[in-house]
Amino acid sequence: MGENKLYLQNENYNKIVEAIQYIDENFKDQPSIDTIAQHIGMSKYHFIRVFKEYVGVTPIQFLQSITLNYAKEHLKESTSILESSLDLGLSSPSRLHDLFVNIIGVTPKEYKELGQNVEITYGYGYTPFGNALIATTKRGICFLGFYDKSKQAVQKRFKEIWANANLIKDDEKAAEVLNSIFIKKDKKFNLYVKGTNFQINVWKALINIPDGSITTYQDVAKYLNNPKAVRAVANAIGSNPIGYLIPCHRVLGKSGAMTGYRWGVERKKILVAYEALKKKEGK
Repeated sequence: MGENKLYLQNENYNKIVEAIQYIDENFKDQPSIDTIAQHIGMSKYHFIRVFKEYVGVTPIQFLQSITLNYAKEHLKESTSILESSLDLGLSSPSRLHDLFVNIIGVTPKEYKELGQNVEITYGYGYTPFGNALIATTKRGICFLGFYDKSKQAVQKRFKEIWANANLIKDDEKAAEVLNSIFIKKDKKFNLYVKGTNFQINVWKALINIPDGSITTYQDVAKYLNNPKAVRAVANAIGSNPIGYLIPCHRVLGKSGAMTGYRWGVERKKILVAYEALKKKEGK
């Protein structure tokens, strides 16, 4: 049941991406819902119904939530959201995020060896935000990357990080883990990451950003007491090996522009809007 639901959501996601790409390309013409629906091969009402089932709002409401002005306003509202989170005690051992995600860094020896003698089970499956490659070890999830049609880029990235690991392909196990993350949301996940101390500190900072909130590279750098390290923060975010669970999609440029997402700008827009709308609805 869970895998079937993921497949259906994945298909709807693909249609939403098509629609967003079309809107981005024809934004100046302000295309109507009829025009967008026709472009992606759906009737207007079927498009609206599928869209609302997936996101919970109409296409018009969704489009309003991914505009630059929307992002700017929310960045104003949530200035230094990381600091606010700390003030609220969200970074204490009892914070809600720890019920869901915990980051474990590899040892210096493991870092150099690129996963030598580490057994990794990996596979491909569906998510509400597109196809994904997920990989796990005994110590936790070590990779989660999205892709659209071609697996090649995500597969290459995964194998570069864990070049010397013992890889075991198991799509059935992958489907189970993805179902737990995106449908059941019923357990805490350890994330087993390979990175420098600075990168790991950036990734730990990202899990302080509450669901439905956004922040900037500048604020992450300030949070790490290194306000000049904006470019280094951006590079660390770009190197994030575990999409979604380490929420790099919640970090924007100072202007509010949604650019620079390893897994695709359309996916970033959808994730940000989806979480913001769910937060608004209190879900």
